[in-house]
Amino acid sequence: MPRGTWRSGLKSSESAPELSVILVNYNDRIHLKECLSSLTDTVKDMPFEVIVIDNQSSDGTPEWICEHAPQVRLTVNAENVGFARANNQGIQESRGEYILFLNTDTILKPQAVAFLLEELRSNRTIGAVGPALLCGEKTFQVSFGKKVSFFREVFQKMVLNHYYRFRLKRGAKKRQVKWLSAACLLTRKDILEAVGLFDEKFFLYFEDIDLCVRIGEKGYVLEYLPQARVYHLGGASTEGLKFFTRYHYRKSQLYYYQKHNSKAALTLLRLYLRVNFSLLLGCGYIRGAADMNERRVLLGLLKEK
Repeated sequence: MPRGTWRSGLKSSESAPELSVILVNYNDRIHLKECLSSLTDTVKDMPFEVIVIDNQSSDGTPEWICEHAPQVRLTVNAENVGFARANNQGIQESRGEYILFLNTDTILKPQAVAFLLEELRSNRTIGAVGPALLCGEKTFQVSFGKKVSFFREVFQKMVLNHYYRFRLKRGAKKRQVKWLSAACLLTRKDILEAVGLFDEKFFLYFEDIDLCVRIGEKGYVLEYLPQARVYHLGGASTEGLKFFTRYHYRKSQLYYYQKHNSKAALTLLRLYLRVNFSLLLGCGYIRGAADMNERRVLLGLLKEK
């Protein structure tokens, strides 16, 4: 299939759906089929559209969609433009009042979307809602959190994540949070337009946290709703790209701190990363030409303004 931006699927002349589901795909055809199947089963009783933005996949995903899922509205990019920009393309293509961001490596349990929609409809002060994400029948992922700052992030990774994984097995109450994972996130299109969509300076990671912060700054509440459940494999599109993911995670993390936190917090993060890289080197976790080159590139991030 020739590269370039092109579209197939539903035409704009068709009646507008209530729900637009946006998936960004990058070489994840193997999971996309099951994801679309579970999605169709979950939302079959409401008018909806599915929009897939493909970021230059080389695994035959566009061809598979055209042959097996022609109802999908497909955009194929000439290059990998990143998660934030691709989602923005999907938003601009969408026609629904409600927007569901969904990762390709997810499987929705019955009524998951219905629960999310019911909650969002029930109160106009709710700006976004997210489900419980599971990687097994009883294994929960931490898909929400409080404000991201240096000490809060350290505390969440060292303490809260372990506590939440235990607590979420028994907790069935919804809770107000500061951010939700965009692996499965439901909001309204007018809210997205009000906050300015995703910040495209984030190529990968932290773009969902940034979006949630800006929704909260508009006075909306964000809710975690455990009644809605979604299986999430996690990292399917970046499997085998360890340096790529580490680089973009740290780059996005630094940009997020620069955007939302104090200079002191950004300085602490830079110091922490320098010490962390030095310890990894001293303990022998970084060795060989490839690892040393990765270290030089990551340390180079710390010098960027």
